[in-house]
Amino acid sequence: MSTLILRTATRYLVPVLLLFSVFLLWRGHHEPGGGFVGGLVAAAALVLIALAEGSETARRVLRVQPTTLVPIGLATSAGAGSLAFLEGRPFLTGLWSKSEEAGALAIGSPLLFDVGVFLTVVGVVLTILLALIEETS
Repeated sequence: MSTLILRTATRYLVPVLLLFSVFLLWRGHHEPGGGFVGGLVAAAALVLIALAEGSETARRVLRVQPTTLVPIGLATSAGAGSLAFLEGRPFLTGLWSKSEEAGALAIGSPLLFDVGVFLTVVGVVLTILLALIEETS
């Protein structure tokens, strides 16, 4: 049973938390942050929805089963690590896009690896916490 205050605060906090999780994910391959912390913040936003509106609403917002995100995330991370093999380099060697513009944002395999970690963390955390929320309801 949630309160009006929790439901109202959730409507304002969830978009901010999700945006912040993407920010953490994006900057993680250059500065502190990354897929793990970003995934935890995104999962916390969805758990907040589950606490305020119920776990079924959180599952509808997510649109896929949390258990589906885990193998997708693991495959993405493994694939990002394996890209270096195509150039004859060791596993998890970072590869970066080559841009001609000065000051252009370099995108590389570490970002793809972080996206895989992000999806894995969201999937694992939500699988556990949504099951606990449903068990206690």
